[in-house]
Amino acid sequence: MFKLNQHKTTVRIEILAGITTFASMIYILVVNPAILSASGMPKDAVFTATVLASALMTFSMGLFTNLPIALAPGMGLNAFFTYTMCLSQNIPWQAALGMVFYSGVIFLLVTLTGFRKKILKLIPESIRHGIGLFITLIGLKNAGIIVDHPATLISLGNVKDPQIIIILLGIILSAFLTIKRISASLLLSMLFISLGFIFLGKVSLPENIVAMPPSLVPTFFALDFSYFWNHLGICLPLTLSLFFIDLFDNMGTLIAVCTRAKLQEENGDIKNLDRALKADAFAAMSGAVLGTSSVTSYIESAAGVEQGGRTGLVSIVTGSCFLSLFIAPLLLSIPLSATTPALFMVGFFMMSEVKKLNFDQISESLPAFITMVMIPLSFSIAEGLACGLGAYLILKFSSKKV
Repeated sequence: MFKLNQHKTTVRIEILAGITTFASMIYILVVNPAILSASGMPKDAVFTATVLASALMTFSMGLFTNLPIALAPGMGLNAFFTYTMCLSQNIPWQAALGMVFYSGVIFLLVTLTGFRKKILKLIPESIRHGIGLFITLIGLKNAGIIVDHPATLISLGNVKDPQIIIILLGIILSAFLTIKRISASLLLSMLFISLGFIFLGKVSLPENIVAMPPSLVPTFFALDFSYFWNHLGICLPLTLSLFFIDLFDNMGTLIAVCTRAKLQEENGDIKNLDRALKADAFAAMSGAVLGTSSVTSYIESAAGVEQGGRTGLVSIVTGSCFLSLFIAPLLLSIPLSATTPALFMVGFFMMSEVKKLNFDQISESLPAFITMVMIPLSFSIAEGLACGLGAYLILKFSSKKV
């Protein structure tokens, strides 16, 4: 079904890759409920909605596209939902969920008409390699190796801290195991950091490993569809903003992960692109129904790709891990910073694509540079990609390469 031989992979490699992808994005189970609960949503129900939305949509991506892409509520999208829509504009969270659903409908219509596929094809090859620095920054920020600073914006954290020393050793271990071609290198480095944190007493194992999951009832189908039409002037721009953020985030992730995995046709198109785009469109709507902000493709899928994952079996394994609702206390005890080696190495490998750039052609290489710089500095794939595209258009038109 997954054509493992054709993709030069094995069941063992795909399982390891799926677990690695899950481990690198498990933080969403903690972070998403925390962010959305600030809007007034019940935190426990949002946790269950996050788990189910991530699992079901990742399953659908694996089954219908055979791509190693995992989905979950998007970071940035959840912050936009809470802080811009609910807190800044005083929109009830039920109405905001309705707007997430409407943005998914727009997404689906744009996909079914083929317009979204055309947009994706038009993204220049030169600016498809700007994600590596961003995913590395995410890892270093989660670990406290890079911290904010009132004068210089960012700064190096306290590298004498025993926690950071363990994380740095984990990065060195992942690099060493990668050089030795150990297939579980990223997963083993995460385990090393988790054990180190337990030894330091910074992480304690939960009292109960198995527990009943929280009820989904408070958020399931809690959408308010009428608020949008009664406040069209406020809601329409916000809904379109959701759509565009999701569009660019998703495009950037699909391009970056599938290019790195060499999952492209001879003409450069991503394999099963139509199905991938439809699965993503349904994900936004399904997340709203369950009770979470827009669900989208995750750049952390690249961690599984670096582990050797190449097919939808990776997504099935990742989705199965997400369904481990009954051992949620154990899963949530994994420290967020344990993912740092995986994200660091993934960023390194994704940056290797830069060698394909021709720096003698300024109209090609400068937009690529702008994309690589602006994605981490704006902390947004969508905004960084928009900057790169804008620069590309301006330079091409000004040099009369219409």
